[in-house]
Formats: sequence, C-alpha cells, structure tokens
Amino acid sequence: MKLLKQSLVLTLCCIAVFGFVYPLLIWGVAQVAGPNNGKGEVVEYNGRVVGFKLIGQSFTEDKYFNSRPSAVGYNAASTGGSNKGPTNPDYLSEVQARIDTFLAHNPGVAKSQIPVDIVTASGGGLDPHISPQAAYLQVKRIAKVRNLAENEVKALVDEHIDGPLLGLMGTSKVNVLKLNIALEKLAKK
Repeated sequence: MKLLKQSLVLTLCCIAVFGFVYPLLIWGVAQVAGPNNGKGEVVEYNGRVVGFKLIGQSFTEDKYFNSRPSAVGYNAASTGGSNKGPTNPDYLSEVQARIDTFLAHNPGVAKSQIPVDIVTASGGGLDPHISPQAAYLQVKRIAKVRNLAENEVKALVDEHIDGPLLGLMGTSKVNVLKLNIALEKLAKK
C-alpha cells in the first residue's frame, strides 16, 4: 500500500510539473523573449506574410529551389517523421520516387550527386533548410527556367548560406523560403 501511495504522489507531481508548470514556463519565456511574442518569426514579401522562418513549405515548381520533403505534408499542426526504417519497402520506394523526380527536373545531375536531405524528410517533418549542396545542384535548372546567368543564381545561394551555430555546432544550411524570396527579387530586376 505504501508503494501505491508513493507511485500515485509521484504520478500526480509529474503531471503537475510536466503538464502544467513546464509548459506555462516555456510559454511565458516565449512571450517575453521569443520573436512575435512566441508566435514565430514571420517572413514577409511585398508587404504580406508568406510564411515562417522555421517552418518549411513546399516548393516544387522548376523556377524555385525545392524544399526538403516533409513526412507530414508541411502541416505545422502535426510535426513528425515517417517512422519508417531504412529497409522498409514503402519508404524505399518513396525515396526512389523523389530521386527520380529530382533527376527528371535536374538533367545532367547524377544520382550519386544528390544529397540525402533533398530526398528524405527530416525528423520533425518541417525543416525549412536544405544543404548548400542541394541548393547548388538546382542552380542550373533555375537559371535556365528564369533566364538568369548561373553565376548570379549561385551567388544568391552563397549569400544565403548560414554557417554552423557559433562556427561550431551543426552544419551549413540554406533557408529555402528566404532563398526563393531573394530569387523573386533578383528575377524582377
């Protein structure tokens, strides 16, 4: 009976702390220190909100840099990975379909050149970034479709590479939404 009472008290304490206190603490910090009072950092173009800095969007038209695939259909209400292992036949066929699509839209690119991040979803399913390598592989296609010089588009990618945090943690990455907005501005010049 003593163990049951201790277990019940511990369970209620955990529910209180992790169900109420911690979420309220994080919410409070976001209200004070977070961008847009914890509602996320919005990205605007031509005076209207077109997305959020840290939430990926689908860009599949040839005139834009493609986004990283999403396991949740870019639905910010339900983040998560596919939970399919690397030997799952459904997962493998899905990745192969993404590879085939990428190769069809980017002639001249070899399958061995394709970085994993452009054909697999991230663990959260809403990653707004791709690797610089994934962006560079798309430069030729975008330059051709938009009738721009390849070196102009490549320079745009170079300008939008974010290095590792403090130069130490993580890898270099490119925010696809911000890059595509800059591409739109470049095309209108």
